[in-house]
Amino acid sequence: MKKYYRALTIAGSDSGGGAGIQADLKTFCALGCYGRSVITALTAQNTREVTGIFAVPPPFIGQQMDAVLTDIGTDAVKIGMLHSPEVIFTVARHLEKCQCTNIVLDPVMVAKSGDNPLQEDALAALKQALIPMADIITPNLPEASVLLGRDMDIPGAVKSAKAYITGALAAGADFSIGKGHGPVHHFFNHWPGSGNTNLPGNDWV
Repeated sequence: MKKYYRALTIAGSDSGGGAGIQADLKTFCALGCYGRSVITALTAQNTREVTGIFAVPPPFIGQQMDAVLTDIGTDAVKIGMLHSPEVIFTVARHLEKCQCTNIVLDPVMVAKSGDNPLQEDALAALKQALIPMADIITPNLPEASVLLGRDMDIPGAVKSAKAYITGALAAGADFSIGKGHGPVHHFFNHWPGSGNTNLPGNDWV
């Protein structure tokens, strides 16, 4: 008998069809997978904005997961919008109970339209319960900023990285280990007398 690769999406329903379970199921089908869904919320949205969210009660989310996972099982899980701590813990509990693997977490906290579908108190639950279970996390830049608690400044980060590696290479050239090229001096910025102590990230020197 032929077998499908089984993919499960746990997410909100997007009435506009461009995101959420609708987009996930289209992707699963396009890649030859057998898609199933667990709906966490109904949304009223289009290409411009989210105008309303109707939350699915956590116990019913758990029922959906049990129904799908105990019968069909899954080879991979894609997680999208989880709007409350109760939903997050419910999903995490059922994933663990069914020993799900290959988990992709899309932390839908800040939509491209600027709407914030995730409750404020759900962030800690997300970090505690689901992020440690995920194999891949796919935040956009605003979501990454929320998770890190600071802005995602790419030009500044690249500049800092370049300054660090340049200093580490220069300091490493002063040392001789083996017969080939000397090692990069990763701690040059923290060792007395070994480099510039004013580079970004050197907060404790």
